[in-house]
Order: sequence, then structure tokens, then C-alpha cells
Amino acid sequence: MQPMEEIYQSYAHSVHRYLLSLCHNEDIAEELTQETFYQAIRCIDRYDQSCKISTWLCSIAKRQFLAYIRKHPEYETLQEVEETMQPVASAEEVCLNRLSNTGWLQRLHALPEPFREILYLRLLGNLSFKEIGEIMDRNENWARVNFYRGKERFRKELSNDVA
Repeated sequence: MQPMEEIYQSYAHSVHRYLLSLCHNEDIAEELTQETFYQAIRCIDRYDQSCKISTWLCSIAKRQFLAYIRKHPEYETLQEVEETMQPVASAEEVCLNRLSNTGWLQRLHALPEPFREILYLRLLGNLSFKEIGEIMDRNENWARVNFYRGKERFRKELSNDVA
């Protein structure tokens, strides 16, 4: 097992990006990233290496985000979080804005759960279906099926824009 400092250096950016995709607020994402690694340090002895460390950290991050929502009743659902918090542009979004090609990102963001999160994890997080299933407390097949359904729904939304 790597020392925790190396784990932090290797995965902090990915965990932060994942949390930012959930909450769309830089300050909250930073706070939750720190809390994620604090919790990881506290329960590192329970990490059984049955999944990648990145998967384990993202599942902790998701639990921290959900705990944050529970502690802040004004954000009862993910939809409310997204409606009330200002989105933070990622480097990819800035680049695509310059190219006047953000329509597809907006359509991706408009997808309902769990499709949006699965597509984010797969396309932006480069996670495997097995890792996505573990993060979402489901199995690999569920992640594959819902990725396909989300992709088809996304494709349909894009084709409606063209027509």
C-alpha cells in the first residue's frame, strides 16, 4: 500500500474534479475533497484492495457529498443543488466555449440521474463500468446498461437540436 501522502498526491485532483461535477461549487468541492481524504486516513485499515484506490476514494467522496446535502436542508436533492449553485467552468468547458461548441456539454448536464453521473464518471473520470458500479453501490452490468441508456438519451437530445 502506498503512503497516504502519495495517495493524496496521485488522486486529490481526480477526487476534486468528481466532487466539482457533483456540486458545481469550487469551495464546497475543496472542502469535501479534504474531508474525503480525512475519512480515508481514518479508515485506511478497512480498505481491502478489492477495488482500485480511486474507486474507493470516489465512493467516500460521494458519501461526503450526500452527507453535506443532508446537513444543509436547503439542498435536499441533487437537482436543487444544481439549480442553486453557480457552475464552475472546467478547463474542458473553457476550451469548448472558445470553440463555440458547449451545446453538447449543456445537453449532457441536462440529463437526469443516474445517467448524468454515469456519463460523467465514464467520459470525464475515465472509470471502468466495474468502478462506476462500485461507486454507485450497484453492479457492473447495471452501470453498462445505464451508460448505454444515458448515451442513447443524450444522442436523441442532440439529434432533436439538429432537426
